[in-house]
Amino acid sequence: MAFPFFLFLLILLPLFFSNIPFSLSQSQLSPDYYRQFCPNLDNIIRDVVTTKQISNPTTAAGTLRLFFHDCMIGGCDASVLISSNSFNKAERDADINLSLPGDAFDVIVRAKTAVELSCPGIVSCADILALATRNAITMVGGPFYTVNLGRKDSLVSTQSSVEGHMPLANMTMDEIIKKFESKNFTVQELVALTGAHTLGFAHCKEFAYRLFRYSKTVPTDPAYNPKYAEALKKLCHNYEKNPAMSAFNDVMTPSKFDNLYYQNLEKGMGLLESDNALFQNPKTRPFVQLYAKNQTAFFNDFARAIEKLSLNGVKTGNQGEVRRKCDAFNSIHI
Repeated sequence: MAFPFFLFLLILLPLFFSNIPFSLSQSQLSPDYYRQFCPNLDNIIRDVVTTKQISNPTTAAGTLRLFFHDCMIGGCDASVLISSNSFNKAERDADINLSLPGDAFDVIVRAKTAVELSCPGIVSCADILALATRNAITMVGGPFYTVNLGRKDSLVSTQSSVEGHMPLANMTMDEIIKKFESKNFTVQELVALTGAHTLGFAHCKEFAYRLFRYSKTVPTDPAYNPKYAEALKKLCHNYEKNPAMSAFNDVMTPSKFDNLYYQNLEKGMGLLESDNALFQNPKTRPFVQLYAKNQTAFFNDFARAIEKLSLNGVKTGNQGEVRRKCDAFNSIHI
């Protein structure tokens, strides 16, 4: 007997009138998640990232850092993008997130706007951030890696949730290793992900103590290359009056994703104390030496590690939503 046509319609009609297509409600992430309902997604985001990076060359570094901070706190769910309101202090207002660059937030806003014009109500801010990060990395010479899509945006973002989850520049390497192990990352994955410091900069206030007040008897950290330390002192001499003063993480090729960051560590040119510790610690040093010699090994391991990071704590199905604006929940949470 033929399947009744009216039953066929009853099955299909909810799919046509649903705000989110049926195939997009599945929990399984996939690189092809938006193929049917937003087929030009990657091109849209790539165009936005390219334009922004050309006009603001620090965008790639900032976007990568924004992505890392998002994924380390509760998972890759765009919770770091939420702005605080009178009812809630959000993640981005935690002390460690206050220095996240405006260019990174801006490129996600621009990408979301462009995507909404083409595919309204379909693509989450979490997926846009993940794709924008990958495209920014490849644009500045880094490795291509697969981005599985289908994340939902978080329904929660609180300032208090950040405390204790992020590795800090003044932590010992053993403490940092424990932070990454708590997120199920190996020592080698930690070293590979820290290679993100091949891009971007750090504010002088984050490492000035290594230059001017390392100890009562030794003002400058002896682990610094002496010439490098002198150059940093000149650069940061007025940092207390000008807190925006900063230095590139990789002084040799600050805008290129390559392995010179690791080579710099071997020469005593690690900007932050955690950078220097990466070379000094016997658990991490072998991987620093490997990546310093072999950029292909670094690229391969970084690609695997950030792909793994991008799947950390993702929300799917009814665990989240697709935000209309990346900096606000779809409804007010009290």
